[in-house]
Amino acid sequence: MIFKEICVLAPGLLGASVMAAVHKRNVAERLTAWARREETRKECLAQNWCDAVFETPEEAVANADLVILCAPVDVIPQLAKRIAGSLKSEALVTDVGSTKAFICKQCEAVMPAGIRFIGSHPMAGSEKTGLAHADADLFKNRACFVTPTEHSSPEWVMKLVTFWELLDALVYETNPQEHDQIVASVSHLPHLLAAALCNQLSGAPAIRLAVAGQGLKDTTRVAGGDARLWRSIFEQNRESVLSAITEYEKHIAAFKTAIETYQFSTVEKLLDNARKCRMRF
Repeated sequence: MIFKEICVLAPGLLGASVMAAVHKRNVAERLTAWARREETRKECLAQNWCDAVFETPEEAVANADLVILCAPVDVIPQLAKRIAGSLKSEALVTDVGSTKAFICKQCEAVMPAGIRFIGSHPMAGSEKTGLAHADADLFKNRACFVTPTEHSSPEWVMKLVTFWELLDALVYETNPQEHDQIVASVSHLPHLLAAALCNQLSGAPAIRLAVAGQGLKDTTRVAGGDARLWRSIFEQNRESVLSAITEYEKHIAAFKTAIETYQFSTVEKLLDNARKCRMRF
């Protein structure tokens, strides 16, 4: 076992799924947690994958070898600062936030000497939230970023990479800035597009939604995510998201121009290119 005791702070869908996955695969001897709400702490303690739940994050991390911050992205730096003085020597701290540049900079800055912060981002989850939806196989064959900086020890980066691999994730190692550019295109922009489409339909006659098929449901599924959480993601990854929007505008403009000018052979080429891209994933 790379880590004897693992502590998860804020065990919602991702955090609870980490604990369930660790338990299922015997990756740690002991699993502990902290949750802000008392009812969540009780629910967590009732699970067979949780050994102890604490009322404060400081108590929860005291003996942990690996601490995983699973709070919303705007809360993660605050939580890192709060626990910094309570961490044991040689502890490793990571997170599951979907932005990395801001989080890594803030969290590295508050860690005491001998304590390491290295960012993580498992590309897993759904529009569902909360501990009740935890899945021990949530990370199986799903991408997971590990985002070291120039201050990160290669030895500890490898420990974190191995940890996620033991949960059956497909690990990609990159720096925080490149991570944010990647996810702006493949995660953050799609969420914006789904939300924009739903907003377009929100004032439409009821019959349009009544007759909508599975295609619309699939296309807009991610728009069901938590608005506050996504607001923070767009705020932290503002520059990369704006760049992705600008690039997308070129492609939607190409369709518009071709249709306006009756160039339907061009429309077909654009659609066929899209089909080929879709087949790749």
